[in-house]
Amino acid sequence: MRAAPLLALVLLAGCGGQPSADRPRPERHFAVAAERPGPAQPQGRWATARVLRRTALRATPGGRAVGRVRPRTEFGSPKVVSVLRRRGGWLRVVVPERANGRPAWIRAAATRPGAVDVSLHVDRSARRLTVRRGSKVLRRLPVAVGRPGTETPTGRFAVTDKLRTKRADSPYGCCAVALSGHQPKLLPGWPGGDRLAIHATPQTSTIGTAASLGCLRAGTRDLRALLRIVPLGAPVFVSS
Repeated sequence: MRAAPLLALVLLAGCGGQPSADRPRPERHFAVAAERPGPAQPQGRWATARVLRRTALRATPGGRAVGRVRPRTEFGSPKVVSVLRRRGGWLRVVVPERANGRPAWIRAAATRPGAVDVSLHVDRSARRLTVRRGSKVLRRLPVAVGRPGTETPTGRFAVTDKLRTKRADSPYGCCAVALSGHQPKLLPGWPGGDRLAIHATPQTSTIGTAASLGCLRAGTRDLRALLRIVPLGAPVFVSS
């Protein structure tokens, strides 16, 4: 992402973050993409949970509060979290309210269980993203990754939002898939936030290179396919 055309539109990490007094709110620049209804009962390999009401995030089951989640994301999407494990009435979840690699616990009673079969796998060195349903490869696509100094973080993340842009000149192209992860290597004086995303780009020549501030850039056709294929809460694995 180039700093100049982003202006105050820097809402996704190295591409994005939280709204502030001098930065436009996210929903002004993005529209939530339609989400197909999921199954009534949990099905699939990867457990998820739909947050039904405002609830505390805790460091351990019943432990100290480390934040809160609401039924909607800051973009207006349903809040669907990726579930790592269950312990009694508690779920260990991946959420953007926590730092990379720092899951939190929430009460299962505040959620509706679900599951997905689709997962995303990013090979940072190959600059490639693979979409899988179980063991079946649905799509492979080249992506731009973070450049030296602002490398795309590795680890396990989750899809939080599927967004369409409202501006023809958006640096995010047609659309974006927001992730739970954060870019810890922000540039000095960077005016935006730190949320990671997979997004389209008008700088198509950068796809397949190390060029971004941490986000993954892909072609318009590929991004539109991701909006159709990838459900909220799907796990995203980024390897080096």
